[in-house]
Amino acid sequence: MQLSTIFQSTRPSFLILTPICVFLGLSTALSVGATVNYTIFSLILIGAIAAHISVNTLNEYFDFTSGLDLKTEKTPFSGGSGALPANPEMANAVLATGLISLLVTAVIGIYLMTQQSAQILPIGIVGMIIIYTYTNWINRIPFLCLIAPGIGFGLLMVVGTHIVLTKEYSLLPWLAALVPFFLVNNLLLLNQYPDIEADKSVGRNHLPIAYGTTSSTVAYALFMLGAYLMIAISVVMGYFPLLSLIALIPMGLAIFSLMGAKKYSADIGQFPQYLGTNVAATLATPLLLGISLLYGF
Repeated sequence: MQLSTIFQSTRPSFLILTPICVFLGLSTALSVGATVNYTIFSLILIGAIAAHISVNTLNEYFDFTSGLDLKTEKTPFSGGSGALPANPEMANAVLATGLISLLVTAVIGIYLMTQQSAQILPIGIVGMIIIYTYTNWINRIPFLCLIAPGIGFGLLMVVGTHIVLTKEYSLLPWLAALVPFFLVNNLLLLNQYPDIEADKSVGRNHLPIAYGTTSSTVAYALFMLGAYLMIAISVVMGYFPLLSLIALIPMGLAIFSLMGAKKYSADIGQFPQYLGTNVAATLATPLLLGISLLYGF
């Protein structure tokens, strides 16, 4: 039961996003002719997964101690795992898991910086700040809360992976990273809709609370267009291969989610298929983009 509670608190079904973002960084590195050290790549992947576990478990702990977990209506995609309300005696163990995971990320990051590239120091610092402050501080600042997920999973993971593997900056990983940047922002944004009242009661102030679901749905639409226009424009400009157009296919899923957000607003949690297609678009798009970069040039 104890291990099961910790495992649930890591939100394992959400962790698949991390290897996809790291894979996209690997794809950009390979597409520019880098010779990849797969031991180093394995460390990148472990560090990134540890970072994701840390943010998930710390979020679970802080949401439990604030009382938020007892107020949300849980869906497969929002409202927390429910592990700690069912096993409150495990709160300290979940907190320890989050802090230990954060330490693992830091140690791996320092090692990679000393062995591979000191250029990742700013990326590492920003990432650590986002992990630790996301639940208790970032969630109280609407615009920062909106873009923090995309910064972490899109810009930091994709670009950071590329820099460690190639030891150099280039435009390609930044263009590729903007795709998950927009989509991961939308992933978290839509998942906030069902929890507006519960989040408001504990002092959160994300975009749907501050500006309402109508404005938030406009932001969702703009980010969706940003992601897919980035792919199309990058193909036209020659930065991505023609094969990268396959990454436009999941746009239909994102449009379906947009329709659900517009129709059901804060009640979208009662129709989880819209949240599910949002997740599917967020995962499938960067995965297809990464594959296209590997085989399209």
